[in-house]
Amino acid sequence: MSSVAKYLGADLLLALYIQPKASRDQVMGLHGAEIKLAITAPPVDGKANAHVRKLLAKLFQVSQSQVSLHKGELSRHKQVLIKAPFVIPAEFSEFVQKKESES
Repeated sequence: MSSVAKYLGADLLLALYIQPKASRDQVMGLHGAEIKLAITAPPVDGKANAHVRKLLAKLFQVSQSQVSLHKGELSRHKQVLIKAPFVIPAEFSEFVQKKESES
């Protein structure tokens, strides 16, 4: 399993590098040991964090309450936990391997 994305039971933990105030929302690829995510929201008053949660919830087809900020509230370097993701979007498929069955 890649260090940028790992399963914790049924949940998925993503290591992200956030680029705020981008022209559009998109997954940019790897940035060191993190997935670079460009977002349109500014890094002001928690708007970027809320936008990241909303975007990931939409991409992984889960509710926003299933997406939580694990680490990095005031940093561009974030760890986001997605509880029981329904699908792995194409943009993340190269970083997230299918969950191996555990005993």
